[in-house]
Amino acid sequence: MKALLLEPVGGISGDMFLAAAADLGVELPGLAALLHRAGVEGFSLASRRDSRGGLGGTRVDVRIEAPGGGHGRRWSEIHELLRRPALAGPVGDRAAAIFERLARVEAGIHGVPVDEVHFHEVGALDSIVDIVGAAWALRELGDPAVFSRPPPLGSGLVPSEHGPLPVPAPATLALLRGLPALWEGTGELTTPTGAAILAACASFELPAEGFTLDRIGYGVGHAEWRDRPNVLRASLGATREASAAVGLLEAHLDDASPQLLAPLLEKLMEAGALDAALGPLLMKKGRPGQRLTVVCRAADRAVLSDLVLRESTTLGVRWSPVERVELERRVETVETELGRVRIKLGLRAGEVWNAAPEFEDCAAIARERNVPLKRVLALAAAEAQRLASRKW
Repeated sequence: MKALLLEPVGGISGDMFLAAAADLGVELPGLAALLHRAGVEGFSLASRRDSRGGLGGTRVDVRIEAPGGGHGRRWSEIHELLRRPALAGPVGDRAAAIFERLARVEAGIHGVPVDEVHFHEVGALDSIVDIVGAAWALRELGDPAVFSRPPPLGSGLVPSEHGPLPVPAPATLALLRGLPALWEGTGELTTPTGAAILAACASFELPAEGFTLDRIGYGVGHAEWRDRPNVLRASLGATREASAAVGLLEAHLDDASPQLLAPLLEKLMEAGALDAALGPLLMKKGRPGQRLTVVCRAADRAVLSDLVLRESTTLGVRWSPVERVELERRVETVETELGRVRIKLGLRAGEVWNAAPEFEDCAAIARERNVPLKRVLALAAAEAQRLASRKW
């Protein structure tokens, strides 16, 4: 399984995450083009080599060019922006999940409804670029599982729209509630945006089965810390899950409307299920029903069980550990004449046995370009076959 290990040596912010991704090889012009297609204007992205504490890496600057580009926005406005056709699919969904966490903690801090939350610093244009950029960068890296070491929080005061705020900022603390963190350092080492990315995307339980390293990137922060290099180290590689760590959640449903079941499958996948399916079932007394089956990691069992119990009509969920035989997985991004598409590859001993385009990428291109979906799928399938002919 592809994995990304984050080490917030000097903390984490949105631009540091984007810089670490760029240092791993992600090309930032693709992000700028995506945001411009979504109607986000008045900014530019610049990256350059820099260093902190003798460690060289990439620094990213989000430059606001339009007057008033950094004004605050309500969560409802940001949510609408993230639902525009250019951002439809995994990137927009992940960015919305990150921003929604910010909205909910800000609503709790200020005592207002979530939709009326008015973001100041985190709602400015540069932070929208950072958060969409984080979601986009993870897609460009092949949607790895993200693991993180505890971030240092810092101390002191920082300026804000409401006057000086203590460090860690209230939103940072709320976002990291229940998660491990280090109470050390001077200055704002972990920002609300950085905390939201960790809370929404990362696990703090490092893989017990080990990590095979492929590439290392360093995202350089703007500040200089006296007691540590201000860098975010990101290591891209792979981890192999133990077979016993995977299992099946099952439930029989005899009184659930189909209108409930399709959204439930979507929510299960968004919450970390490896697969989810429904099949017809003839139950006792001749009643028609549905069998819900969810393949998931043991670590996600509790969260997904609660989701099934809350969102469906069942009163119980069964769990059984299983073993599975897997192909090695790899995700490659290809260019078609209509746009970029991820190709999912299944390999055994360096030979590609399966190659398939990512449907959501093809669907997003079809919507953006107003072309038939079947045309995009055909172009992507041709590129998939080209990749399948290579030796890896």
